Amino acid sequence: MSATTATRPPRPPEPSASRAAGAAPAAALFHRTVGRLTYRALLGRRRALLLFALPALLLVIAGAVRGLTGADDATAHDLLQGFALSGVVPLVGVIAGTGAIGPEIDDGSIVYLLAKPIRRGTIIATKLIVAIGVTVAFCAIPTLLAGYVLNGNGQRLASAYALAAAVACVAYAAIFLMLGVITRHAVVVGLVYALLWEGVIGNVVPGARTLSVQQWAVAIAQKVAKGDLVASDVSLPTAVVLLVVVTTAATWFATRKLRTLKIAGEE
Repeated sequence: MSATTATRPPRPPEPSASRAAGAAPAAALFHRTVGRLTYRALLGRRRALLLFALPALLLVIAGAVRGLTGADDATAHDLLQGFALSGVVPLVGVIAGTGAIGPEIDDGSIVYLLAKPIRRGTIIATKLIVAIGVTVAFCAIPTLLAGYVLNGNGQRLASAYALAAAVACVAYAAIFLMLGVITRHAVVVGLVYALLWEGVIGNVVPGARTLSVQQWAVAIAQKVAKGDLVASDVSLPTAVVLLVVVTTAATWFATRKLRTLKIAGEE
């Protein structure tokens, strides 16, 4: 009788080191490790103090105004649009958007991230998602609370401006993340844009309002709010289209610029 030789089935391939470490697939939109590091960078440095200080100031002012003037719809509208939407939201956007990637490029630590087998589009998308989440948390939620403090959501002003703040956060995060990739002076450029264009020119010069993220967000608030207190110079369809176009274009351009960054060994 001849002996038969048993054949073993082939062993399945070992998981790659990157997959074993919990890395996302190459085509994933969000990379957990990059997201965790970005989140820690935003909330673990001195910029976290500013992130907490600005919404806290908004709530303190809202409480003081309510105590002095009582519940008044016009006063609530003026504070929510004039301070929350035109001041707090773009400033927090500057801090979160530029802070998501700018410091890594400035100190050169970005090379360690670029050396990993992660698509640079995934890096930008992950950092943008984290920046949006942080910005919404520190802008939209305090705006909603401030609206309830001011007039108890009369004429739906609290809800309207909270939604407007959340929408504006998405566009601002994309714009300021792009600035963090293309210039080492992203914070300065971002502050000039936020304070001068969005805070002054976008509110005063009629033609410039069409190109203001704040006015696009106000168009959304106008749709949600009751009464005629909230008014925008931009129609709702135009505002939605411009918000989508600007956010998409800024994200695409940031991805393209990041791909031009070379690390040692690639050159």
